[in-house]
Amino acid sequence: MNKPIEISNNKTLKLSNVLIKEVNVKDGDDYDTIVLQMENYVKSKGALPIGPLIQKTCYSVNEDGQVELHVFLLRQASNYIHNIESPYKMESVLKVQNCMYARFVGTEENLRIAHDKINVTAYENNIQLNNENYTVYVDQQDDNIVADIFVEKK
Repeated sequence: MNKPIEISNNKTLKLSNVLIKEVNVKDGDDYDTIVLQMENYVKSKGALPIGPLIQKTCYSVNEDGQVELHVFLLRQASNYIHNIESPYKMESVLKVQNCMYARFVGTEENLRIAHDKINVTAYENNIQLNNENYTVYVDQQDDNIVADIFVEKK
C-alpha cells in the first residue's frame, strides 16, 4: 500500500477557525485524550470540529544551546470561537505560504521518512526551510495513514 513520496514546491496551507493547544511532549500527554478534549471544547462553545487533525511541530534553541521541541495540536471549527480560555488559542485564519509539500501513505511509524525526504530534497536543491512543519492527518485506512506535510521555505 506504500506509495512513492512525491515532493511539491510552492504549496499553501490555509486553515480557518483554528483552535490550538500546545502539547507537553516531556510529560507524555495522551494525544487521543487531548483531541477529545479539544473537540468537546469546540462543541461546548457552540461550534463543530471540522476537517482532519493537524499537528504543528517547531524547534527552537534555548539559552543553554539545547534544542527544544514544541508540539501543537490544531483543530478547525465550523465558526470562530470568541472568549477562548487558556490553554487554548484561536486563529481566524492560519495561512502558511511557499511550502514544500509531501503526501505520505504508509504506517504512522514511517511518517518520519516523508519529513526526511523533504529535508533531503531541500538540501539537494539549496532550499532553506523554516523550523516549523505542519502534518495534516487526512485519513486512516487499516494500519496505514494518509498525511500531508507542509514545511515553509525561508
